[in-house]
Amino acid sequence: MSGHEPVRRLFAHLQHRREQRALRRRAIPDELWRLTLARMPFLAHLPAADSAELRRLSSLFLDRKEFSGAHGLQVSDDMAVAIAAQACLPVLRFGLAPYDGFVGIVVQPDEVRVRREVTDDDGIVHEYDDVLSGEAMDGGPVMLSWHDVGAAGESAAWGYNVVIHEFAHVLDMGDGIADGVPPLPSAGARRAWQATLQREYDAFCARVDAGADTLLDPYAAEAPEEYFAVASEAFFVAPLDLRHEQPDTYALLAGYYRQDPAVRQR
Repeated sequence: MSGHEPVRRLFAHLQHRREQRALRRRAIPDELWRLTLARMPFLAHLPAADSAELRRLSSLFLDRKEFSGAHGLQVSDDMAVAIAAQACLPVLRFGLAPYDGFVGIVVQPDEVRVRREVTDDDGIVHEYDDVLSGEAMDGGPVMLSWHDVGAAGESAAWGYNVVIHEFAHVLDMGDGIADGVPPLPSAGARRAWQATLQREYDAFCARVDAGADTLLDPYAAEAPEEYFAVASEAFFVAPLDLRHEQPDTYALLAGYYRQDPAVRQR
């Protein structure tokens, strides 16, 4: 037996005890969990074992994150659980470690207008207003519009989900860079991902430029990192449509998330 084995076992034991205490502290009542699934059909399609794991992760998420409402908004238990369940869906196979880099979640009543600056190629600074339904910053917090979060069940029909979008950005920034390439196990895997993502992104941009109707919001053409986040939304909430329209993007995301939601919704 390795000399480090007793230490690893002790660490695993202590971690398990901490998790069990957190699960008791932030247990999600049965009725609230049923209501959460009923409001979001893309969660209701989960097999029983995956649903149980999502509920477990959601309780741990609630224990580890700090929710605050802006402009007088009170974040109720059902609001927090709705956010937690959607945020945990992408990491169903990973666990919560990719979210360890931040704590705060700020819930706005509605979209937020912010003033932005951009410098053009000639060095001239231009100001403009940007309307945000969500924003993920490196190190946190994550900002979400409750108007958009609360409509997740209805907006799934057109592949939109603000929580999954912003938490896909969190995953993308896991290596410190928001570039559409989340942390991957090897340099070879990263090169393969970049090649596929760039090909899919370029083809999507060409379709948008040609005025074609697309499942993904044209905002995905802004940059590869936005393509990854927008495609991740559709992957989880409109998987059959994404698999039909962009099978290579679907396959790329299925490999990364280690999930096949299209099979769940057949």
